[in-house]
Amino acid sequence: MASPLQCNLCGKPATVHLTQIVNSKMHKVDLCEACAQAKGVTDPGGFSLADLLMKASLSPEASAGAAGDCPGCGFTANDFKKHGRFGCPQCYRTFAGMVAPMLENMHKGVRHAGKVPVKALERHTLLERVAGLEAGLAAAVKAERYEEAARLRDELAEARRSAAKPSPGTPAPSPARR
Repeated sequence: MASPLQCNLCGKPATVHLTQIVNSKMHKVDLCEACAQAKGVTDPGGFSLADLLMKASLSPEASAGAAGDCPGCGFTANDFKKHGRFGCPQCYRTFAGMVAPMLENMHKGVRHAGKVPVKALERHTLLERVAGLEAGLAAAVKAERYEEAARLRDELAEARRSAAKPSPGTPAPSPARR
């Protein structure tokens, strides 16, 4: 027989179980009835999952480092716990000691890498290449290196043709109607 789960906040047997899935990772918070009511889990208007996750995952020294107010907007750690979001970009630096451990528990890392569609990245790379070839061509002409300029001119013409071609699967532009 499995032992009952304990409350993440006080250690009593848990009767309320919350689950949040972030980036395909499951995060669970187990609470006893008293802690669930104290945290407002039964009242959706007053409930903050961010507050529970912070209490369950932060060490005392991490939360002690976040005691000050944000110099940018005056937000406090309690404001974050209440609203579940920060007031300005400066808050992320001010409360880094509080946010980093929480993000490490919820995500793969603490640095946002973002995503770029493959087609957009290919187009951006091609446009950068065209700009580089144009600069190289101008420099070669100015330095009177005509053989190199001719080679760069040909490469530039090919790169421009590639940039102008629609990618496979892209619908052709429809003719204009009058």
